[in-house]
Amino acid sequence: MSLLSLIAVFLIEQFKPLDYRRIVATPLEAWADFIESRFNAGAHHHGIGAWLVAVALPVVLLAGFYYACYAVSPALAWLLNVGVLYLTMGFRQFSHHYTEIQLALRLGDLERARQLLGEWQDRPTQGLSAREVARLSIEGALAASHRHVFAVLLWFVLLPGPCGALLYRLALVMRERWTVLGGAAHNEFVTFARQAFALIDWLPLRTTASAFAVVGDFEDAVHCWRTQPALWPDRDLGIVLASGAGALGVQLGGSVVDEGEVSDRAELGLGEPADVDFMQSAVGLVWRATVLWVLLLFLLGLANLAG
Repeated sequence: MSLLSLIAVFLIEQFKPLDYRRIVATPLEAWADFIESRFNAGAHHHGIGAWLVAVALPVVLLAGFYYACYAVSPALAWLLNVGVLYLTMGFRQFSHHYTEIQLALRLGDLERARQLLGEWQDRPTQGLSAREVARLSIEGALAASHRHVFAVLLWFVLLPGPCGALLYRLALVMRERWTVLGGAAHNEFVTFARQAFALIDWLPLRTTASAFAVVGDFEDAVHCWRTQPALWPDRDLGIVLASGAGALGVQLGGSVVDEGEVSDRAELGLGEPADVDFMQSAVGLVWRATVLWVLLLFLLGLANLAG
């Protein structure tokens, strides 16, 4: 059922791309804001209660609804799987921006590429060179492929029905949204959301990094994975970026202009500096990793049938 659900979502996404910002992100952020406004009194235990209501409760309710649907008809449960997976994962969350940036760079329209990058990543882009735009785009695509495809897919497989997909998406949104809201308040409300997401994302991060290594340059990917993430601002996400950069044989990270100032970042990967040609290589890496996932799901399905 997992493989059929995944294939169905990929096909639906090609014909009917999801407006993720309007249909998913905005409502979930509003939900996070609502829970935060009701629970945030600055203490750690308030954050625990808020997370249980905002994340755990919807997942439990979805599990009950899934089993009720399955009791009526397995086909109904499969449709629920497809619907939730369509809302919580997908390439279209980043591929449209990425493709447009790549096209603009190939046409030599650097200003257009900067504008598209700024809209996608919500960051200042004035003064960025073509190589810097390509580098930031590859970093964003590798991170997004993990957050919107591979991590969601892994939890979808691990938990019954669509519960895992919803768990990952809600946990990520709560951590990001409450971090923004709690940053100004300087309290412990967001601590549990960060800890919970770090635990939830521990295995997916390493699974994504392993997939990139298997379908790319394995030795360089493993070397970069082992030696470079500790120097990245977000050490956990640095695992994916370092492995992806090593698998591609490209240099990511490094200094970049951020709000008019040069921001020094650790270097990730090995090989040549990123450019528009490596953007196409990154697309190939993500698709090969996706095919690997599909193959593994197929083999798991065969094993279940044989059992």
